[in-house]
Formats: sequence, C-alpha cells, structure tokens
Amino acid sequence: MSDFVVGLTGGIGSGKSTVAELFVAAGAALVDTDAIAHELTAPGGAALPELVAAFGPEITDEHGALDRAAMRRLVFAEPAAKAKLEGILHPLIRRLAAERCRLAATPYVVLAVPLLVESGNYRQRCDRVLAVDCPESRQIERVMARNGMAENEVKAIMAAQATRQQRLAAADDVVFNDGGLEALSPQVAELHQKYLRLSAEKAKANC
Repeated sequence: MSDFVVGLTGGIGSGKSTVAELFVAAGAALVDTDAIAHELTAPGGAALPELVAAFGPEITDEHGALDRAAMRRLVFAEPAAKAKLEGILHPLIRRLAAERCRLAATPYVVLAVPLLVESGNYRQRCDRVLAVDCPESRQIERVMARNGMAENEVKAIMAAQATRQQRLAAADDVVFNDGGLEALSPQVAELHQKYLRLSAEKAKANC
C-alpha cells in the first residue's frame, strides 16, 4: 500500500491528463477524481438515483447517464444547484479516492483533483501538491479546440475555478505546459525521481 500522495491539479485545458499519463508511464499509480465522477454518473452509477431525485430525470441522457452539458447549464444558471450537486457527488468521490489511494501498490500515488485548491479536504491528504501551469490564453485555445466550446463558455468555467495565481501559491511543485511532450517529459522524469526519494524517506521515518 502507498502512503505518499501527490495531489495533481490545474485549470481546465492545462494538460493535467497528459501529465498524469506521463507519471503512470514512469511507474506511479493514478487516482483520478474526474474518472471516479464519471463512474458514479454512468448508467447504473451509484450517484444517479440521488441526482435524479434532486434534479429530475431531465438531467440524464438517452443512455441513462448524467447529461453533463445539461447539468453544467443548470449549475451556471442556478448557484444553489452547484452546492446541491457537490453535496451529493463529493462525499462519494472522496471516499472512493481515499480507498484507491490506500490500495495502490506503488511507492507513491498521483491523486488528480481538478479543484484541489478550491476544496480544502484534498489538500490535507496530500504530501505534495503539483500544479500544471500554462498561460490562460493557451487554456482557452485548447478547450475550444478539444470541446468545440465558445470562448465565453470556457471563460465562464475558468472564472468558477481557482485563479492561476492561487494554484501556483498552493503548489509545492509546478510543471509548465506551454509546449509539447518534449518539454513535459523531462519535468515529469525529474519529479518522479524526487517523489520516489521523498516517499522512501517517509516510509523509513514511519518504520
């Protein structure tokens, strides 16, 4: 079981998923709260009955999964809906994430939490916080190209997240992702060695 957790965060379009994949390729375990949220809201997911009871059947799609676009529109239109959604989903996500971190059979775990800075509970569980950083203009470009969203939609999502400065202030380590893989790989390789060393030191101290 792993006792060393690296919290990975970054704004939408920063490249968190790419960085996470590089850590996995280096030998780290990954626990992704976004992936857990998708599991919980897939057809038959554990969170769906309570979500449908709270918001109505119109928040599901034709397959019986959460219609994320419909939910996003509702949350932006009604601030109270956001708190209700988080009150249902977040405790389930936190419980599953903690369980999977405990069960990881690697020297350290990368816990990917997009809203790590915004939600204080996750910060307390992490030995290090790693922020993926890039200019905000690059975030907007990437999300528009990837998701086909309008610029104002992307900016609305970014406005609801921590600012770039807040993430950097909360981070112990930073990966700068303004280029391609050739710029990312050396940064991740260096941090991987650092986390192996720190996890070994923690394990030794706990013996």
